[in-house]
Amino acid sequence: MGTGVGYKLSRPADAASTWKTTGTAVSSLAGFDSQMKSFMQARGITGGQVAVTYKGRLVLARGYSTSTALTVQPTSLFRVASVSKSFTAAAILKLVQDGKLTMGTKVTSVLDIKPPAGQTRDSRWTSITMWNLLQHLGGWDSALSGDPLFKDATISKALGVPMELHHADLIKYMAGQKLNYAPGTKVAYSNFGYLLAGRVIEKVSGMSYQTYVQQKLLAPLKIKRMASAWTIAKHTGEISYESQYKGKTVLNNSGATVAAPYGTFSMGLHDANGGWLASAPDLVRWAKMFDASSSVLNSTSLGRVWAKPSTGVSNGWYYGLGWAVRPVSGGTGRNMWHFGSLPGNYSLLVRTYNGLSWAALFNRRDDASGKSYTDIDGALWTAANGVKSWPTHDLFSKYF
Repeated sequence: MGTGVGYKLSRPADAASTWKTTGTAVSSLAGFDSQMKSFMQARGITGGQVAVTYKGRLVLARGYSTSTALTVQPTSLFRVASVSKSFTAAAILKLVQDGKLTMGTKVTSVLDIKPPAGQTRDSRWTSITMWNLLQHLGGWDSALSGDPLFKDATISKALGVPMELHHADLIKYMAGQKLNYAPGTKVAYSNFGYLLAGRVIEKVSGMSYQTYVQQKLLAPLKIKRMASAWTIAKHTGEISYESQYKGKTVLNNSGATVAAPYGTFSMGLHDANGGWLASAPDLVRWAKMFDASSSVLNSTSLGRVWAKPSTGVSNGWYYGLGWAVRPVSGGTGRNMWHFGSLPGNYSLLVRTYNGLSWAALFNRRDDASGKSYTDIDGALWTAANGVKSWPTHDLFSKYF
């Protein structure tokens, strides 16, 4: 998940009283359309998308808009924010599977982690493993010391380097900070841990993070649309993002005020913890990969995805490798999910124990209504539970 703080704007003009849909309407799945419409209209969201699979088949792929100025296709691209973490975790697992790493490999044995001149690195860095990075057990707690992914100006000043920052700047800065906990002792959600995992992928593979994920994970699944998002420019087919906030740019030291989705954070920094662009059909095709061992991830790797961590089980769920995991059905099955949130977008990917998955993407995460965006989770469960008969068609061939 991301956090972004900015200046609040007056409420934007209400979206035009229109409702546009694209993709094939499926009468037995109309509950998904209904829930998406209610959710979006209540919050003034102009662009949304949903995709649903059942027993490995793509049964629904829809784009939605509440604005005459925007048409969202089922394949339109959205920033997916922290849903990106499942791709980063899988990339580490792929390197382990190919004998390039182990899950017990220490991050300091791969990356040269040096603090700023005159500072000393916390000695506990040397015990941080791949497991720790991916299960949010690395020892960093943004609730206590802030999230470095959103401290650009602070880091720029501390290091005496200009913005836009690079990954190496954040790593150097954090190497000079005390860990909040001993690695492996306490779960605390950490974007920085996944930033480090991205750098491990690059160092070990000799490829850029984006290229490795595209070649080793996405290409075998015929997922070709996904790419690393840009901060300002748009990819072909990418939608526009909206927010009620503005803030200072982190792309330079000008102090200029910009719209929150376009420069109050650096998409380049967020690549491995929250930087992917995808469509909802791309995400559910990705979720399908976890149904059975394959050339991408074998059964050993899949087992590691949902392995229970040494600590951090909360109310029956825990953080696996890039997914939140809840054992169900007497422990024989599991529900897996991940939310994503950055200024200008909100995302959810769910994979259930009984052969269902769905993804929902939106082009904003905040609005003047103050309504919760996490409510989309319960809304789509309601839609799924209301289906009387699941379709037998498969739309994957239409989009891949």
